[in-house]
Amino acid sequence: MRDTTQELERWLHAGGKLAGQISIACADDGWELRHTDDAERGDLAAFSKWEDARSLANFDDAGSFRPLKTAPNLRHGWRLVLRDAHSVRLALDYFYPAMLGVWLAHSRGELVPVEFHETLGRQTGMYRITQKLTHEQAQRLIAKQCPSNGGCLKTILWQISKGIPVSLLPPEKFRADATPADALPLLCHEACNILVAAARKMVKEETPAP
Repeated sequence: MRDTTQELERWLHAGGKLAGQISIACADDGWELRHTDDAERGDLAAFSKWEDARSLANFDDAGSFRPLKTAPNLRHGWRLVLRDAHSVRLALDYFYPAMLGVWLAHSRGELVPVEFHETLGRQTGMYRITQKLTHEQAQRLIAKQCPSNGGCLKTILWQISKGIPVSLLPPEKFRADATPADALPLLCHEACNILVAAARKMVKEETPAP
């Protein structure tokens, strides 16, 4: 935890200013976070506690719950001023859970991507059926669920299976080194529960009845 805060503070002082849909700027009384689309707005609701990030992250502009925090639908209309990097780290963990730790592990060469079919191979109970997902189905599923412009902002580090990359999304979706130096990379090293649930739905819908 201490290392994560120190690395975040180092990144901020080196010019870091973006994390997903959040812009981070040095303010007179600490650090200011706001939606990247709200850079020029002066009518933003003001917040000053890192705990406020939880409610800001939980709902989109329409008031609907956001089950996937890395979806590109973060609500607008707020500014969050925090006094130090420790508070910024805690807030970012609400906005983008675990992403700071994943970033730090990746920067140290300690992050090990898990192939999609390996993730499905560990499923049990009602999700065991996902093990029947074919490579072709996986390609279509990922193309539908994971695009940055409507699905998820994360950079995908895993393949469908060894030697079988995802082919229906733009190449930059898989390049962690393409993230600008002033942006904190959001990295996906293993398929999330939402993708696994979607895989179950696809298999059930596309498997012929006996």
